[in-house]
Amino acid sequence: MMTLPRVLARPALLAGAMLLGTVPAAAQTSAATPDLATFAPSGTPNKDGIDYSIWDEAMKSIVISMGPSLREGAPRPDPSFGTRRQYGHVSRYRLEGTRVMFSFLDADVIASFTEYRKDLEATADKVDIQSLSRNEQLAFWINLHNVAMVEQIANAWPVRQPREIMIDGVPLDDARFITVEGIKLSPHDIREKIVYRYWKDPVVMYGFWRGEIGGPSLQREAFNADNVGRLLARGAADFVNSLRGTQELGGTLQVSEHYREAAPFFFPAFETDVRAHLTRFADEATTGLLAKTTGVDPSISEHDIADLEGGVREPTYSNITSNGQAVSFRIPQSMAALLRERETKFQEIIREGRTGTVTFSNIALPGDPADKETDEVE
Repeated sequence: MMTLPRVLARPALLAGAMLLGTVPAAAQTSAATPDLATFAPSGTPNKDGIDYSIWDEAMKSIVISMGPSLREGAPRPDPSFGTRRQYGHVSRYRLEGTRVMFSFLDADVIASFTEYRKDLEATADKVDIQSLSRNEQLAFWINLHNVAMVEQIANAWPVRQPREIMIDGVPLDDARFITVEGIKLSPHDIREKIVYRYWKDPVVMYGFWRGEIGGPSLQREAFNADNVGRLLARGAADFVNSLRGTQELGGTLQVSEHYREAAPFFFPAFETDVRAHLTRFADEATTGLLAKTTGVDPSISEHDIADLEGGVREPTYSNITSNGQAVSFRIPQSMAALLRERETKFQEIIREGRTGTVTFSNIALPGDPADKETDEVE
């Protein structure tokens, strides 16, 4: 059964968080192209925290996992019954990652996403974000980024590709519609000018959801200080060991275009650094792929929306069955076909005994201090 989320409530401040505060003086003005050095993490973190349980509940309600990659491209689906037009997803990566149920969201739920994003922004006026622990800060920036992306895509849906969305004439990823401590930010700013700038572990890449099938998955949990390392490692393993993350073509290792984008921050010696990073999360199949290929070509991309319906409303519907009996819930034919493919994939995973996962986190990096806390994402 598909359960839709309730209207979101305000994020709560955990015990010990500052309930009153002022915007830091350095952040009270906004430049056209902000340097964002004001968001550098403090060297003396406090014990304050933010509770994201409401967003956690929403993610469990609207995000559906397609399961681990089988490294088999999905075949092109048949057209919908009674028409030659192809509705729904046709991507060979459509059975990887996670999907958001945008077509089921009503106006009240979508409006609550905007209110929640604004409440997260306002939280930074009450809590000194820069003085939180590094994990608390990282969770804040990832959640704010992803809330904003879900909000804007939900407002624009139906849309085939999130990069088609414009806000006041500016592409979604570059639009500065997010305000923290009086500074206007875009999703791109949060990723590259704050997180990629002040965190040295490339695992942070996998927390940011771009709304596209070809990117890292949107997790079915909100990030927080305790789970951020685990969720990032899970996202990394999912992406690295998928077709949208790594493939072979003519003996060359193809990787996602996202690695090229992150190269200035994490992969200066591109081939060597990317291969070392992939090895960290590679399963047996991907380890074999790395061993038999040369070079690194960041050419894999898929910009279609990571939803269940392909960003288009289909005029034909199918009844959902349970134990062979029709129930009253009706969904588009293409969505029903996708869910059947998903079920077939899960049955194959069960037959092959591929039902467990192993997550490695808290990995020591070269140059780390001896007294580094092992649960902190650097």
